[in-house]
Amino acid sequence: MSDPLPPATLDTDTRDLRRGFHLQPFEDALALEEGASPRTIEAYRRDVIRCAAWLRDQRITTARDITPAALREFVYHLKDLGLAGSSIRRNISALRTWFRILVAEGLVHTDPTERLDAPQRWRTLPEVLSVDEILRLLAAPQLDERLAFRDRAMLELAYGAGLRVSEWIGLAVKDVLLEDGLVRVFGKGSKERLVPIGRSAIGAVAVYLRELRAVLERGQGKGILFLNGQGKPLTRMGAWKILRKYVDQAGIEKAVSPHTLRHSFATHLLEGGADLRAVQEMLGHADIATTQIYTHVDREYLRSVHKQFHPRA
Repeated sequence: MSDPLPPATLDTDTRDLRRGFHLQPFEDALALEEGASPRTIEAYRRDVIRCAAWLRDQRITTARDITPAALREFVYHLKDLGLAGSSIRRNISALRTWFRILVAEGLVHTDPTERLDAPQRWRTLPEVLSVDEILRLLAAPQLDERLAFRDRAMLELAYGAGLRVSEWIGLAVKDVLLEDGLVRVFGKGSKERLVPIGRSAIGAVAVYLRELRAVLERGQGKGILFLNGQGKPLTRMGAWKILRKYVDQAGIEKAVSPHTLRHSFATHLLEGGADLRAVQEMLGHADIATTQIYTHVDREYLRSVHKQFHPRA
């Protein structure tokens, strides 16, 4: 899709933006130092003025106040407008050139575009399971299987707390605070977080601890919650095999990895109206920008619902 927005004109509103965001030094440097063609200067001017106008609507009025988070939101805004990837890449190139010049001129001290991703670098999430698929997966362990209590507890906890695979196999018995409805997780960099868990996960873990773990423990469990059939801590590969087994039994045809459960956890929370920062805390993301990738999933979900149910879609 081509760029749907008209070229910016130099009206009073635009002149105010040019002053507040140092657009004249930017254009002068493009022409005199960068040797840019008139066509490139016009395209970059239009892209930067568009960004400046959007930032002003967000109550950001000077270049010094622009943050990386604000620019990421602007790029998401362009995507939601339906701009083609090539148009968004050109916008990002314009923003990078703009700030490189402003930093060189001493008009700003930091460059918020350093970690700004172009569309081809946006992360593609693995497939997310629907709520119905999750329910089928969690119901797949049958009680006639020797390790069913462990497997059900593991799946409930992995999805119920949005854990990375390294986190669910590394949980200690003492980290599951059933009476408080919490699980203590040590994520990347051994950073500790407390994640709430629901009644289903609490019940499944309690049954596993009462009925099976003590039977599996043969002095080699090292206090780890999930043990294999030999009484040793479950490995990453062991967790993968268990998950694959129940994905097949549940008749789920999507490509499912342990991380799929984590993605499903985050997506289902956002679809249900959860606050993005709360989801960030539960996932253990240091930067909310990492959590914001799930807003793309949520937007696509909303679009699909609109397309399916709206009479004028």
